Amino acid sequence: MIKQKPSWLKMKQRDNQFSSTENYLASLHLHTVCQEAHCPNQNECFSHGTATFMILGKYCTRNCTFCAVLKRKHPFPLDPSEPENVAQAVEKLGLQHAVVTSVTRDDLEDGGANQFAETIQQIRQHSPSTTIEVLIPDFLGHHDSLDIIIQSKPEVVNHNIETLQKLYPKVRPEADYHRSLEVLSYIKKKSTLLTKSGFMVGLGETPEDIQKLMEDLVSAGCDILTIGQYLQPSLAHFPVYEYVPPSQFENYRKMALKIGFKHVESGPLVRSSYHAKESLGHVMEGR
Repeated sequence: MIKQKPSWLKMKQRDNQFSSTENYLASLHLHTVCQEAHCPNQNECFSHGTATFMILGKYCTRNCTFCAVLKRKHPFPLDPSEPENVAQAVEKLGLQHAVVTSVTRDDLEDGGANQFAETIQQIRQHSPSTTIEVLIPDFLGHHDSLDIIIQSKPEVVNHNIETLQKLYPKVRPEADYHRSLEVLSYIKKKSTLLTKSGFMVGLGETPEDIQKLMEDLVSAGCDILTIGQYLQPSLAHFPVYEYVPPSQFENYRKMALKIGFKHVESGPLVRSSYHAKESLGHVMEGR
């Protein structure tokens, strides 16, 4: 286990646009995964007037040991104005591609699927030309909730596998590796929507482990893949075992394309919504 970050993990500085974006989102009482999950690209994205919206509140009902998002077994009720506020922000920021994710809400009967659907609908009304990507939880594998997402017709449905099956007990103790694969598989079987997933490296995996993980995702029908370096949010979180060099990320990108993904973003600072608009455009051009 190592503590010092290498030079390739240096983040960009804030500028005046950063504060403008931050203040505007705060005025609408919106949460972003950029802030809540300590995304290393927050400065870059906010400075360019963009963000990844996080709905269903800011408290997650699960206790993943890699994640900085706040945890609470009994979060507050959903904010009925949240979908409209997200749509207003998408319109105000002039986003051509909107990415909406959420905390996991196992306390809700539908897992928050209807709030996703309402958010998609509101964005369509405010910004009809904007493409939409949702990064969803597993909804405990409930097909009724997944059907709600499918019927809302976002352009991309993302569900992150996050890590290797053997690391789930330590990294995602309340999640299930095969259930996450089934989420992707079900969406692909029931729709023509593009599917996407992502995982972290630097948690003690080998290239052989990564190849098996990629093969599982392709078998589940995953179209787009993101691969990024795990960064420990605090000493209480799962430790970083390795800072993977950029050259290895490029090896993983080539491996993933060879295995069958339609597009791959792979790099130390890559996260789920990194270059999301460009990734969608690349895949659509190839169709």
